[in-house]
Amino acid sequence: MSNMIKTAIMCAALGFAGLLSLQTGPKATTVKVETPEKVTYAEHVAPIINKHCISCHRPGDVAPFSLVGFDAAKKQHTMIASAADAKRMPPWKAVEGYGDFKGENRLSAQEIAILKKWSIQNAARGDAKKEPPTPVFPKTEWSHGTPDKVLQLNKPFELESEGPDVYRNFVFDLGNTEDVYIKAMDVRPGNKAVVHHVIGFLDASGRSVQLEKNSPDDQDGYSSSGGGIGLIPSGALGGWAPGVMVQETEPGVAFKVSPGTKIVLQIHYHKSGKPERDQTKVALYYAKEKIERTQEIFWAANPMFRIPPGAKSHAVNWSTPLPADATIYTVMPHMHLLGKSMKAHVETPQGNKIPLVWVDSWDFNWQLVYTLKQPLEVKRGSKLVVNAVYDNSTENPNNPNDPPRPITWGEETTDEMALLVVGYSVNGGGRQRR
Repeated sequence: MSNMIKTAIMCAALGFAGLLSLQTGPKATTVKVETPEKVTYAEHVAPIINKHCISCHRPGDVAPFSLVGFDAAKKQHTMIASAADAKRMPPWKAVEGYGDFKGENRLSAQEIAILKKWSIQNAARGDAKKEPPTPVFPKTEWSHGTPDKVLQLNKPFELESEGPDVYRNFVFDLGNTEDVYIKAMDVRPGNKAVVHHVIGFLDASGRSVQLEKNSPDDQDGYSSSGGGIGLIPSGALGGWAPGVMVQETEPGVAFKVSPGTKIVLQIHYHKSGKPERDQTKVALYYAKEKIERTQEIFWAANPMFRIPPGAKSHAVNWSTPLPADATIYTVMPHMHLLGKSMKAHVETPQGNKIPLVWVDSWDFNWQLVYTLKQPLEVKRGSKLVVNAVYDNSTENPNNPNDPPRPITWGEETTDEMALLVVGYSVNGGGRQRR
């Protein structure tokens, strides 16, 4: 996570009630937030950390440091306050109020103000007897219970010390002779220092096997660029990044893996400055109930754009009609380094607009899959409407080109994409192909 947390903090005391600028969209709204006169870890901060942070920031989990207990939290108090104030942490990018999602992990305005004030007041502990107990997590490798299948790299993948990020694709075959239905996927990175995210793709063509055979190095898998796997996937199982919790598909719904279909696990590696090794594992959970609908992936994309050099807010808009009645379960915006924001909604045949997702501050390092709290039934003739904005100016610190150059669709990270990945099922039987 190249720019996850900075140590700077705003140094203005808040008093009994602080004024906080809330980002509820492109415009900031100033609201009055009540905070205690004296903020302590025991009474005010520990409950926030336990609720929002400990699931990752604990020994043995994915975060780079622990926040369990007062001593650990105090050591990181300026980081905690800064990351909360900038909304870098917790890693939840969807704008509040635009779409309704399962597992939302966002800090309230009051929680942000409390964390800032605690740090400004030198991170006092307060009465230790008032500290809430630390949440208890299962003492097993897999938080979702014993998996039905574990996919693991045959041998550690060797990563060089320096250079560009690596997208490595590892090919697996379940060896199934009949359809297998998958309800959930969990990931245990073998090396948390370098594993950025993992995505499970499906390849019914088998081309991934040939790509692996043709790989120029002697390691397992094959490399690709920009987030693609070198072929058009026939589907996907979902993705994982630090902070993403395991979620099952809806009852009676699952991903189908037919005999012969390959699972391609793409692991995005950040290099650490020294040689590293990784042997990540992925757990699969099979359906135990009768499956009535197959969850699939709809790639709503616009590959026909050109972002001119110097453009600070270049809009790329598109709509994709739905040729069948469908149910939408998940949405995942996808752009590269020039991405600034993406907003998507469904437009019904009657012209009604139903919000899906809005990421108003895009971060390539946090590409999350958002699961709708209530699956959305949409009728044939409805449209997925997407509005994306890109910054190809020198003011964009993530711009990989200096000076900026014209940018079009491409697989390289230095190219761009305009893509909304939608998890859905077709209503009334049949499979929608794309």
